[in-house]
Amino acid sequence: MGRLVVAAAVAAWAIPIAAWVDSVVPDPYMDEIFHVPQAQRYCRGDLLTWDPMITTPPGLYYISLAYVAALFPGAWATKVADALEPLCTPALLRSTNVIMAVVCGVLVHDLLLCIKPGISKAKATVYAILVALYPVHWFFTFLYYTDVASLAAVLAMYLYCLKKRFWVSAMFGVISILFRQTNAIWMLFFAANGAITYVQDLCHSDYVSHENNGLTDKSITEVSDLANKATAPGLRRRRKDRSITMKRVVSGSTKLHTSFTEEISDISFGLWNSKCKVLITFTPFVIVLVVFVAFIIWNGGIVLGAKEAHVVSPHFAQLLYFGLVSSAALLPWHFTPRRVSDLFRLCRKNKTFSLLAMLMALGLSFVAVHFFRHYTFYIWRKVIQAHWMMKYILIPFYVYSWFSVINILGKSQTRVWVLSFIFSVALVLVPAPLVEFRYYTIPLVILILNSPVIDNGKLLALGSVYAAADLFTLAMFLFRPFRWEHEPGTQRFMW
Repeated sequence: MGRLVVAAAVAAWAIPIAAWVDSVVPDPYMDEIFHVPQAQRYCRGDLLTWDPMITTPPGLYYISLAYVAALFPGAWATKVADALEPLCTPALLRSTNVIMAVVCGVLVHDLLLCIKPGISKAKATVYAILVALYPVHWFFTFLYYTDVASLAAVLAMYLYCLKKRFWVSAMFGVISILFRQTNAIWMLFFAANGAITYVQDLCHSDYVSHENNGLTDKSITEVSDLANKATAPGLRRRRKDRSITMKRVVSGSTKLHTSFTEEISDISFGLWNSKCKVLITFTPFVIVLVVFVAFIIWNGGIVLGAKEAHVVSPHFAQLLYFGLVSSAALLPWHFTPRRVSDLFRLCRKNKTFSLLAMLMALGLSFVAVHFFRHYTFYIWRKVIQAHWMMKYILIPFYVYSWFSVINILGKSQTRVWVLSFIFSVALVLVPAPLVEFRYYTIPLVILILNSPVIDNGKLLALGSVYAAADLFTLAMFLFRPFRWEHEPGTQRFMW
């Protein structure tokens, strides 16, 4: 029932708004000037011609072609069109993402039920609708961009990995990479943490079997005691240590670990002792990774076209922007008086460590904003460059945001999971020279899925803020169209 409610709710606003957008903006907009003609070539059956300005693989055009082909029999029967090409209008191509937005909502609902077994279906439904209203995701539902379909493929990959259907998960991994190459990083993130969970399950079954078999027969215990007496003391200690380590791996909880290095050691122990089973089970991910690496070598880089404009270079401020944007987008989790006081009390419990961590974070943030240049268009001009001090004034907010994000994730995930998430976000965002909030959508949704459940009042308030931002964005888009302003040596768009 929850899935139907989510699908109906998303479709109820997406379909009429998509029709409105198409009536006001019938022609391709911004990057659509590349995507729409390329999809129309596919509709004509021309699968070999490629626009050199397109940087992403043709996944979006494949699903659009399948979508149009599914509609063709009905169009042909009603004499609306006698070929695929007339159906491939910008409006119909954009509707691909309306369908993908509905799929995203359903996947978020199912993921919440999988990640948080204690959550009710009603609450999962509310969360899924909230994610569908997230302004950046909501806006690109009505344009022919890769973002919404990319998110759908990544969420499907995540869901099936959690369900331990790894071949299906890897298949969606391939599809997600066909939408955007950086999704390979999320595939590795899901696969790595899936392997850790898989090993913990193996250790759990082995440990339970060992306990049941080892404690049922007194004579076996006596023989074991005699054997232990005849065994070297060092070997007995190693067996005892192995038993303790197995218990830690079985638990899968950070509470039994006294240090981060011990957690890594125990996970490494489990992976090494089950390496053959892990390698066989996760073979589909390995195959996809090998093929992807071979493609990068053959292609001479990760992007398909416009390589000179997408040269990989470090932009560490991207991490800072993501921390602040995601925390602001999830305000009830991060920016409340109670949340601030909780973090303050946490810092007071371990003053030395907290002080060192904060000084290090402030120092690294200063280096990132001072030495690494980035391009953010409107926000860079109107906010960060409003005054030379502005980019430094924002540093404490960057640091607070990341401290809050890490603390929130640490309540439900292991430290290795949190570290791998941060590392994945860095791999996706840092090489990108252009700051666009749509690049933040996938990690932000993963963050929502793994954050504690909040009450309905906060969800309603946040949903209202999202809806207001959506309507404002839509009004600006429809009634304040951009114009290209040409000046000698410059070309920029203005709202």
